[in-house]
Amino acid sequence: MALKITEDCIACGTCVDTCPVGAIVEAGDKYTINDDCTECQACLDSCPVNAICA
Repeated sequence: MALKITEDCIACGTCVDTCPVGAIVEAGDKYTINDDCTECQACLDSCPVNAICA
């Protein structure tokens, strides 16, 4: 199951810098995780508002 970013996202960009494969991209005023995600979960701990879930 792929990771996803919830509506709680504050678009701070921290997860973008953490993703080793560049799978997190801007989608309007929030971010989304595309199919390049390897589910390494590096982004989970980086999100200050816990907006990323499995």
